[in-house]
Parts: sequence; structure tokens; C-alpha cells
Amino acid sequence: MRSGVGPRASGRRWTKPGLLLATTCLSALFCIPAFAQDNATELSPIKIEGQTDSPVGPDDGYIAKNTTTGSKTDTPLKEIPRSVSVVTRKEMDDRQPRQLEDTLSYTAGVTTAPWGIDDRFDQCLIRGFDICTSVIYRDGLPQKVVDFSGFKIEPYGLERVEVLKGPASVLYGENEVGGMVNAVTKRPTEKPIYDGFLSYGSFDTVEAGLDVGGPIDEAGVWSYRLTGLVRDGATQIDYSRNDRVFVAPALTWQPDAQTSLTILANYQWDRLSPGQFLPVGLDTKLPRSFFTGSPDFDRYDTNHGSIGYQFSHEFDEHWTVRQNLRYAQQDTDYRQLYYGDWLGGPGMIDDHTMARTLFTVDETARLFSVDNQAEYKANFGPVENKLLVGLDYNRQSVDGINHYGQGPDLDILNPDYSIPITPPAGVLVDRAETIGQVGLYAQNQSKIADHWILTFGGRQAWVDHTNDDRSGGSGSYDQNDHAFVSNVGVGYLFDSGVTPYASYAESFTTNIGQSQSGDAFRPSQGKQYEVGVKYEPSFFPGFITASLFDIRKTNVVTYAGGPFQVQTGAVRHRGLEVEANADLTSGLSMTAAYTYLDAEITNDAPDVIGNRPSLVPEHQASLWANYEVGSGMLEGLSFGAGVRYIGSSFGDNENSINVPAYTLVDAALRYKKNGWQAALNVSNLFDKSYYSTCYGQSCIYGEGRVIKGSLNLKF
Repeated sequence: MRSGVGPRASGRRWTKPGLLLATTCLSALFCIPAFAQDNATELSPIKIEGQTDSPVGPDDGYIAKNTTTGSKTDTPLKEIPRSVSVVTRKEMDDRQPRQLEDTLSYTAGVTTAPWGIDDRFDQCLIRGFDICTSVIYRDGLPQKVVDFSGFKIEPYGLERVEVLKGPASVLYGENEVGGMVNAVTKRPTEKPIYDGFLSYGSFDTVEAGLDVGGPIDEAGVWSYRLTGLVRDGATQIDYSRNDRVFVAPALTWQPDAQTSLTILANYQWDRLSPGQFLPVGLDTKLPRSFFTGSPDFDRYDTNHGSIGYQFSHEFDEHWTVRQNLRYAQQDTDYRQLYYGDWLGGPGMIDDHTMARTLFTVDETARLFSVDNQAEYKANFGPVENKLLVGLDYNRQSVDGINHYGQGPDLDILNPDYSIPITPPAGVLVDRAETIGQVGLYAQNQSKIADHWILTFGGRQAWVDHTNDDRSGGSGSYDQNDHAFVSNVGVGYLFDSGVTPYASYAESFTTNIGQSQSGDAFRPSQGKQYEVGVKYEPSFFPGFITASLFDIRKTNVVTYAGGPFQVQTGAVRHRGLEVEANADLTSGLSMTAAYTYLDAEITNDAPDVIGNRPSLVPEHQASLWANYEVGSGMLEGLSFGAGVRYIGSSFGDNENSINVPAYTLVDAALRYKKNGWQAALNVSNLFDKSYYSTCYGQSCIYGEGRVIKGSLNLKF
């Protein structure tokens, strides 16, 4: 039932931007074959070979060999003494993730969608920390959430997604201790590509996409890529919206093998819906489609775009310089009428009237980042050495106002969604806020006698945080912080393909505010000890990583009774991760993962010390496999299936609210011939009903079954 057509807000229609891109995509998709027929000599079918040794893709299968995320240099995964996971474009094409967080649902150490369906942000936990709001990067530069501006990333525009586990502050500056996510953008290709699709799925969701690129001139000095998508749809929640227009042009200039300049840009127009809690403990259980807001009031409307470049020049066999730069901006119009409490009080099951709160956000957020790098490579006898030094600057700002107020009540037995809503007048926040960060860093990588690997590095960071409070309160401040962090790692490359390793890394995150004595809060500090083994078999294409880690975070700001905060909080997360990827010659590709996480609050209010932090499951496991028939009558047929287990967790640090474990099954079926492919993808195949998390008297449903049928043309 929920995978079919859900209630929709009345009067919804295509906007002009959406209609324009949809027409463009459809025209291109069905005109390309005709053009190819008229120019058969020039546009004969081309098989694009994957480049599995590239640090940014494209990848031929489920296995990536190299990465830049773990070192900022082109380095084989097995030579990085840290745990790094890579989700390739092939895996994304097979599974068809709808959001960035969906791409990570089969990745070890990552808990996706901890707050259920919430289209405002891409959300996840890495080794039990953060919700991905402050650890998302795009092409090595930060694309973090700024207040309520999420800068969401469209998966169709990505070449791969990489996750570096544990502290990343030496290379990337201020960061959560659990790790970081780096989304790698599709970029121009050396060979022509022509790819387009049409799809229809659950909740009347219609999509069209186009991905074309290749050389512009015969010499291949200039090349381009143009990726676009338009979507009109909804989610499992009544009166929801899930609409998007996405355009991403890219241009590369490569006059010689030593010099490259790639310009990357994108524009994204979103009309989405925020997540919602639903009350529990009622005589009548509310369905996950139940809407607590107002169809004419609730919205999460954003327009965001970015432009930047990646420049690289190799002077000689020793010296290479790089500069990566990007500017991004998002305008956010967010309104929500959400469930607050029962008028009869918590736990009253004979009262069916819901009290609601109004909340609005009108803001503009900006991100500017530049990263300057110099790389020096040299051999000293048996030592192959690579030294990276860099100077980066990041600046994020937000200018806007947030309002709040009391909304009209709602009778859940007879909901009236026609009640006119007056925007609230109460000012919660009215400010212009800026965070600037300068970092000077260095990292050295050595390979000794073709077997030993040694990595060490450090960063000195300076952070300036200013806030201009226009609400008339006392919230204006100018706070300066600084921090030094380091890392070190060692490993040994056995001829058998086994690489044991050990590493230590540090992180820092700034804390805004003052203690009761008036002293500014110091940055929170994180450190991780990790040991593991990586294995690259010689008898089949595969890559396996197993790791043990111990993470500590201190100087966490908490409440210790009363209105004042103290900086005495501390947590410890210890665990085991196992992850395997394989591309077998028989046509079978697979990815498997298991995570055990022992998380504990080691210092905080007395009633939570020794407890497990909220949202963090103890066990997670997943397996996805895809099989392609290579010959015979069924040649062109492929199918995949996966299972995901997320263990039980707690909805609060007091551990008084238990969130049950759940298991989800996904599936896919495809058939391709002569460049055409028909596909059917289903997530949560058996329509499992479960809670992502709970808080107080409320819970958030996880996503139910979603079906997507698509027709794709590629040649």
C-alpha cells in the first residue's frame, strides 16, 4: 500500500525550471539514437573501460584501488594505514540510491538515516559520531550543513563516495572524531559518453536524467561533462514533496600531461519536506503516512549552487602543485508546523488532540574554500618518499532569521488541514554569523624497501568565529581558537597481498560559548588508536579490510544541572569493523560489512555516566550481491539483492528509551540489450515497519518500501 500512490497536496504542478529540464532531458534522450543513426561512422557504440587505478574514478566494478581522500595524494588504498571505504559508481548504478546517505547503507562503520526520512540534510553516524552534518566534503572541500542550510548532494552527479574512518583533522581541519564523507563529482572523460534515463516509482515519483561528456577537440585538450536530473515526487508522508532540478556542467583543459584545470559547477533547486516525529503509546497507532503539519504551510524550499576549480601542474618528476577552490551559496525557506505534545500531558492515551509548534527559517548560507598544496616526490635509496605541504582557508557564513510560536491544535481522529496558518512572530534567532578557519599542514608518506609504509603529519589551525546578534539580546561575540593535531601510521606490504597496519590520529572541533566563569570554551579533542589488516587477494579481484579501533573524545560541552554548561563531557567508542568487496569473473559482484561498536559516556551528568550514547547501535551487518549473466539465452539479464541489519539502540543518553533492531531487504532486476536497459529497484522489499529513533513520547518511522522502474539508454 505505501509503495503505491500517496496523498498529494492539491494543485501541485510542474514549475518552469522543472518542465524546462525535463523537456531537455527527454529530447536529448530520444534524439541521440536518431542522431547516432545519421552519423553511424562517428558515433558507433563505444565500450568505456573503467580506470580502477584512478583516485577519483570512473571505476569498472565494486573495487576501487586508489584514493585521494585518505592522504590528499594519489595513493593505493592498501598503502593508507587507516580504514577507508569507497562506494563506486557501478555499485550506485546497481543499487540506485536516492540520497547521499543511501549510498552508504552498506558501508562498515556507518549508520544511515538515524532520524528517518528528513529531507533537510544528509544524515549518518560514522563510528557512532555526528549525524553527517559536519563531516560531508565534496571533492576534498567542505560542504557541511550551515544552520538549516543542508547543501544536499545529488547521487546521480557523483563518480564515487569515500569514507575515511576516524579523525581527519590533520588534512581537513576542524572535524568530528568519527570520520568524514567525501563525495567525488563526475568530471569530463577522455572517451565520449551518452547516458540518459526515465523512471517512475512509488508516490508518483517521476525522474529524468541526462549524463553526456567527452572530448571537445580532436587533440583532447578540451573535454566536458554535463549531468542533469529533474524529479517530481513525494515520500511516504502525506502531503509531502520530493522535487528537484539539478544541473552540473564541468569543463577540463589539459594542454599537456603535466597540467590540468577542471571547472566544476552545479545548480540545485529543491522543494522537499522536513521529517516529523509521531506520538507513541496511543490506543490508535498512527500510520507512518500521517501528516502532523499544514499542506499550505510546511515546506523546505532551497536553491543552491556552486562553482569552483581543481588545478594541478607537475613541474618535474619531483614537484607538483595543486589548488582546489569552490564557492557555494544556498537560500533556504523552511517552514514547519510540528507535533509538540499531547494537551493532556505525556502518556495520556485518552486524549487525541495534538499540540503543535510553528517554526520558520529564512536564511542565506555561503561557503568558500581554497586548498593550496605542494607535493614533493623523491627516492632516497630504498625509500620512496612523498611529502605534502598545504595551506587552506575555509569560510562559512549564515545570515537569517528564525521565528517560532504556538500553532493550532490537531485532532488526530478528524484532522483538519484547511485551518489557515499565520506565520509566527516570535524571534528565536536573528543574526549574521561567520566562521573562518586557516590551516597549515604537512604529511609525509614513505615506502621503505617496497614493503614498509610509514605516514606521519601535523596541522596548526586557527579559527575565528563571530556572531552579530540583531535580536537585541546578548548573543554577539567574537571567539578565537587554535589547535594543533597530528597523526602517524605504519604498515607492512606482504607479497601475499596482506597488509597489517597500526595508526594514531587526532581531531578537534570548536565549541561556541562561555562557562559560568566567563571563560570561552576550548575546542573538543579527539584521538583514535586503530590496528587492522588489509588483504588484496591474488586469485580473485577483491579487497578486504578488518580493523579494531579505540576513539576518545574529551572537552565535550554538557549541562551539569542549572542553566550553565560545563566542558567536562567525555565519550569512548571502541569497536570492530570488517568490510569486503569483490568482482568475480563469473559476473558476481558483492560488498559485505559488519560493525561492532562498544560506545560509552565516560564523563557527564551522574545519571548518564556509563550509559550508551543515543542513536548508536551495538551491531550492524549488511550484504549486497549482484549477478550478471554473461552468455547464453539470458545474456543481458542481471539481478541483485541485499540485506541490512541495524541493531537496537537508545533514543536518549539516559538509556530509558529502547529503539528495537530491524532488518531490511533490498532487490534489483535489470535487462540490457543494444545500449538499452530496463531496471526495477526496490528498497525495503517486504515493507518492514520500524522506528529509526525515539525521543520522549515520540518516534520517527523509517522509510517503507520504495519501488523504482527505469529505462536507460547508454552508448
